[in-house]
Amino acid sequence: MPTVTTRDGVEIFYKDWGKGRPVVFLHGWPLDGDAWQDQLKAVADAGFRGIAHDRRGHGRSTPVWDGYDFDTFADDLDDLLTRLGLRDVTLVAHSMGGGELARYIGRHGTGRVRSVVLLSAITPLMLQGPDNPEGVPQSVFDGLKEGILAERSQFWKDTAAGFFSADREGNKVTQGNKDAFWYMAMKETIQGGVACVDAFAATDFHEDLAKFDVPTLVVHGDDDQIVPIDATGRKTAKLVPGAELKVYEGGSHGIALVPGDKEKFARDLLEFLKR
Repeated sequence: MPTVTTRDGVEIFYKDWGKGRPVVFLHGWPLDGDAWQDQLKAVADAGFRGIAHDRRGHGRSTPVWDGYDFDTFADDLDDLLTRLGLRDVTLVAHSMGGGELARYIGRHGTGRVRSVVLLSAITPLMLQGPDNPEGVPQSVFDGLKEGILAERSQFWKDTAAGFFSADREGNKVTQGNKDAFWYMAMKETIQGGVACVDAFAATDFHEDLAKFDVPTLVVHGDDDQIVPIDATGRKTAKLVPGAELKVYEGGSHGIALVPGDKEKFARDLLEFLKR
């Protein structure tokens, strides 16, 4: 399997499809690089090089015990880009991957980066507080961890409905979408599942976003039940100078996977890449 070895010996698995200017995809929690298969094919077919890795503790990467924090994730991404010799890169990040992208720029700058796309991303801050009343209460994050620890297989089956807004009338979510979510979630380590909740709940990315100096596209569904748009997408678009915000009406957290929305996102992504 194609892997790169990080500075601390972790094997990071990645897919590498097509030839051309590189587009690197960063997956969300609790998924892995397989979540980007449709987009990888779309960019490769359009003459780009699509790359998607599995974060440490997810998918086919090393099932480590620790390192589930955004500084580590950002440094893993830097190891990947460096080992593969990638420059002029467009980074495309979903959900928790948006934090990885933001922290990468905060720690490593934009020397290798051409542009970025934040899809349903957790930036700038998820946790509800006096300065972030639109955020998610701590009790919700506590419930996520309790569900994983109590019986994670059933928890992931139950969580898939909200992830894709499958509880909304007229939704186009397939059983395959929900099955794929469960399958990817079960490949994440239980330790990683719990530790990532603490990381994406409380990590503040305001200072990282202040360092963005490349074209930025923010895409978010207005029915995102996992990462509320008013706490994240709308704020991120205002914090990044010149950022473009596209709001998908009725869009769930799983835009890149749900029929209808995934095709729309592919069109928007390719239009952005070709600018």
